[in-house]
Amino acid sequence: MLANHSRVCAFMAGVCAAISAATLHAQSPVATPPAAPTVPASSKLPAIPTSAIPKSPAGDALREWLDAFNSGDSTRIASFLRTYRSDDRVQGLLGFRRMTGGFNLVSVVRSEPRRIAFFVQERNSPTTAVGELDLALGDSVGIVGPDLQAVGPNVPVTALHIDASARKRVIDRAAALLDSFYVFPDVAKRMGDSARVRLARGTYDAYDVGPLFARRLTDDLRAVSHDKHLAVRYSGRALPPPPANVGKPPQPSAEETAEEHRFLDGVNCGFDKVERMDGNIGYLKFGAFADADYCAPTVAAAMTFVANTRALIVDLRENGGGQPKMVALIASYLFDRRTHLNDLWTRSTDSTAEFWTLDSIAGKRFGGTKPVYVLTSSNTFSGAEEFTYDLKSLKRATIVGETTGGGAHPVRNRPIDEHFSIGVPFARAINPITKTNWEGVGVAPDRKVSAADALATALKLIGDPPR
Repeated sequence: MLANHSRVCAFMAGVCAAISAATLHAQSPVATPPAAPTVPASSKLPAIPTSAIPKSPAGDALREWLDAFNSGDSTRIASFLRTYRSDDRVQGLLGFRRMTGGFNLVSVVRSEPRRIAFFVQERNSPTTAVGELDLALGDSVGIVGPDLQAVGPNVPVTALHIDASARKRVIDRAAALLDSFYVFPDVAKRMGDSARVRLARGTYDAYDVGPLFARRLTDDLRAVSHDKHLAVRYSGRALPPPPANVGKPPQPSAEETAEEHRFLDGVNCGFDKVERMDGNIGYLKFGAFADADYCAPTVAAAMTFVANTRALIVDLRENGGGQPKMVALIASYLFDRRTHLNDLWTRSTDSTAEFWTLDSIAGKRFGGTKPVYVLTSSNTFSGAEEFTYDLKSLKRATIVGETTGGGAHPVRNRPIDEHFSIGVPFARAINPITKTNWEGVGVAPDRKVSAADALATALKLIGDPPR
């Protein structure tokens, strides 16, 4: 359940396809928008060859990732993902590659044996991005990332430098915002105290690039809270001033709303595939629980298409979450009567909002009696987990796949200064049946299989149609 930050992309919880969004992790995009027009090379920053990357375990992994990703070859990408035990999906990276055209390496910002920070530029546009890659060495080599954050067109890395006073200001303001709004006040205090101690010890002295400092501070705050929704972000463009009433989220401008609607149109509100499979089985795959008001017609069309199938598979293996309101809308097609799905308790108001299925919806319901199967992976997160958890608790669906990511706290982005902001989880989900939620533990499947085998397993469970 993600809310109110990076209006165009962040509802996808890091799987947004646009590198030009404020924050992006190099994971599978929801859909592949048309590629941006190629920008003449003369208008871009000078590139360096991947052979210039320092030879180290992390450097070697980055070199292999760039070479495989830029090739656009599914076999090479799949081989890289297997070698480094990455959670990324081949098709998602291929879509991301088509959109960006690949990346030119501009510079290596910092190199350590198992962590490397770098600066790249899209080949299809002048957008530059800072990235980090971590390598965990155990029985086999594992990779975290690359995590990429766009910073703007032709922005040199020198423009992102920050000094000690900026780092102190960010930590002090972040701690104050956590104290005021984080869902658990005692945890908020521990996070602030921990960050200030690290600052005093000089832990952050080497972090003089804004996006890299934001990521390190995020890692340290999450190490205390174990809250995957919490994140410090850096924006290459100056952020608007905070609202006078800090207790209320800023309302988007007409221009921002129009931009979001254009984006939603471009990705079909996150709906990738709606299909009637052999044996009259419905299949529905979407990558986000997007704006329920704007995307309601898309939902109605998709759900009406599968309404007469004998069983329904909902594929959330690459769904990073979104709005509770959209969770309730889609769930409404799977019940015959009004059903209590979830509650949200908000710390600042000490109030609880209830979420129920809707009495009136457009299109035709699938109904509340035919079997539903939800496919999950470790990348299933946030609002996608709520949908899964709600249906599992109500015994309305069979969950097939992997345990989900474990993020149950809705989050609101709050400005720190002109370039930094922090996503503060401000509420917690309370399921009306279990009286708890999936925070930190994820949603366990009813039939545990690898994400890659989840669809085949669900089809086997459904079986052949009666003769």
